[in-house]
Amino acid sequence: MAVVALVLTSCLGDLDPQDLGSKVKDANTVYKTIDDYKKGLAKLYATLALSGQQGPSGQPDIAGIDEGFGNYLRQYWNCQELTTDEAVIGWNDATIKDFHWQTWTPNDVFIGAIYSRILYTVALCNEYIRATSGNSNADVQKFHAEARFLRALAYYHALDLFGNPSFVTEADKPGSFFPRQIQRADLFDYIEGELTDMEDDLGAPRFEYGRADKAAAWMLQAKLYLNAEVYIDEAKYTEALTALNKVLGAGYTLPTNYRHTFVADNHNSTEMIFPITSDHARTQTYGGMTYLIHAPVGGSMDANGMFGIDGGWGGIRTTSAFVAKFPSPADSRGLFYTSGQTLEIVDIGSFTEGYAITKFRNRKLDGSSVVTGAQQAFVDTDYPVFRLADAYLMYAEAVLRGGTGGSAGQALTYVNELRTRAYGDASGNITAPELTTDFILDERARELYWEGHRRTDLIRYGKFTGGSYLWPWKGNVDVGVATETHRDLFPIPAAEMSANPNLEQNPEY
Repeated sequence: MAVVALVLTSCLGDLDPQDLGSKVKDANTVYKTIDDYKKGLAKLYATLALSGQQGPSGQPDIAGIDEGFGNYLRQYWNCQELTTDEAVIGWNDATIKDFHWQTWTPNDVFIGAIYSRILYTVALCNEYIRATSGNSNADVQKFHAEARFLRALAYYHALDLFGNPSFVTEADKPGSFFPRQIQRADLFDYIEGELTDMEDDLGAPRFEYGRADKAAAWMLQAKLYLNAEVYIDEAKYTEALTALNKVLGAGYTLPTNYRHTFVADNHNSTEMIFPITSDHARTQTYGGMTYLIHAPVGGSMDANGMFGIDGGWGGIRTTSAFVAKFPSPADSRGLFYTSGQTLEIVDIGSFTEGYAITKFRNRKLDGSSVVTGAQQAFVDTDYPVFRLADAYLMYAEAVLRGGTGGSAGQALTYVNELRTRAYGDASGNITAPELTTDFILDERARELYWEGHRRTDLIRYGKFTGGSYLWPWKGNVDVGVATETHRDLFPIPAAEMSANPNLEQNPEY
């Protein structure tokens, strides 16, 4: 919000809107047809995938932030993955290595980037919600609910990452004021209330690919409730199961091939609940899925097009602690590239140390390419924000943690469905005594790695900071050391603290 506020302040200092006459654009002049409203809604979705008005750079949404690293999805992924055992990066870009070391400060440029992106999305959603409020058209009412969902999703990220962010809604009209700070418990209540209130106005599950529907809202509810003990020190596993049972009854199914949800035609995956969509021609960016497909590998692609690109940037790998989560080579989910790579990382800056991950791929499931030539620099692979496998594992965990509305038998069935797909048969299935919360944590790593869940999962289990679970280079030591527990939350960015006197910093920063 600080960066956005600075940009807006400078503009308003030079121009008096009342002097612009017909040049002023407001809801009455912009939104005249249903198509106009849908285009406005598309911009809200685009804030998750893109960082400006043209691809891949040139007209940024937020001044002062490089459009590549300032991308919402790229920075959210960095916060959720580079800080854990699942990913480490070798680049020297500013303070990026501090994420894996857990040594960041309030001045970190990448923390400032994701904070600004979250609140930029909130600001645009607020404006759109104001513009569509009270409209009696059925399509516009659905658009209105989708905007509320996207705002709730952004605020959920703020809740999870920062705890106590700046807070504005459509009731706060644009103008010169300092946003108030909301406390974590109050933000939890706000998101919970929004999701409940908007549910009936959202479309039915799978009514249109890429748009938020009732199932997306149920998944966000389940996430909120599964982590409630972290957010508000209150267990809500029964509420999580209530939401999950709705998802599980909505007709989603597991594709027979695990990889189907991570390739260029993953829009055909029958388990995809809510994606951030990508298109090589229409969503050109150096963030998002372009980053997640190019950055893990270096050099040229192999003869089979394993990486789906003509060359990689090199830099993102994984740790030996994560590789050890796959004790059986029969588990097809262990998509590692090992040729020329060492298992252990002695020097984080060496791109050949640490296995690479080949989970995401800019080729169709059958191996064919979507595009050729220079346009392969950008990708068609969508990012799975929510998918069915996650619902299965959340269901099992909520049951194991005492939630009512589910059964241990059904939990075991769901987990073994995932393992049967992974192993190709029942050889990897587990028995009821083996289904424990610790097993679920490891199974979530095996099934959902690099999908932006790991930091939140480790915090829920009390293993993100502290010394109960160590991985290479945690705490900037090769074997890993305990880190301070206050790092379960990121700091409010220093620039935001300076710009807004209403804010208090998170403890111990």
